[in-house]
Amino acid sequence: MRSALLAIWQADSGFPNGSFAFSYGLEAIADLRGKLSPRSLADLIESVLRQRWASFDRVLMMRAFRAGNDLACLAELDRLCEAMSLLEPHRLGSRRNGGSFIAAHARLGNPVAARLRDAIAAGACIGHLPTMQGAVWRALQFDAPSAQLASGYITASGMVAAAVRLGAIGALQAQSALQSALPIIDELVTNGDDDAEPSSCVPFVDIVAARHMRADLRLFAN
Repeated sequence: MRSALLAIWQADSGFPNGSFAFSYGLEAIADLRGKLSPRSLADLIESVLRQRWASFDRVLMMRAFRAGNDLACLAELDRLCEAMSLLEPHRLGSRRNGGSFIAAHARLGNPVAARLRDAIAAGACIGHLPTMQGAVWRALQFDAPSAQLASGYITASGMVAAAVRLGAIGALQAQSALQSALPIIDELVTNGDDDAEPSSCVPFVDIVAARHMRADLRLFAN
């Protein structure tokens, strides 16, 4: 029960983890397509969950979760995330969100977060979000399923929040898309291979992220 409550706390949109500045490519998609239907938003969320989150962010987060307080291992995972994030918006967004996440937990008195914050400042760690989540959630005594559910929900709900803020979809319609993502997250957590090599294949999102980089006016950092 405690682990479930911790997951709810971390997945809450009110937690200051920096994701408000991250549109998951939706700002550029909205520029291209205009309004989104609940079905098109749900399809986009499913693609990101299956082809990016489950095989990349989730895998790195779980490796960090198992590493716990091993700073050398966490630094290696950070470097792997950096090397595999080929597009600048993905790299910078992950670093920015990871830094905000760590800063919030350090200010809340978490000693592991404080140590990681100092390691980032010293250049020993880069501070990518999946690595930071795994280490801090292990320190908070999450169980592994709850950590994965929180991570998946944060990804899906962040996309929904971005679509609503951009005016691409109404709030109630967006919740319909988010609801449809819940069983997908559950399936991916239940059947996930924690020992798989990280991989990501979301070409459409990568293309719009590259377009977003060159936009004259941007509401979101990514």
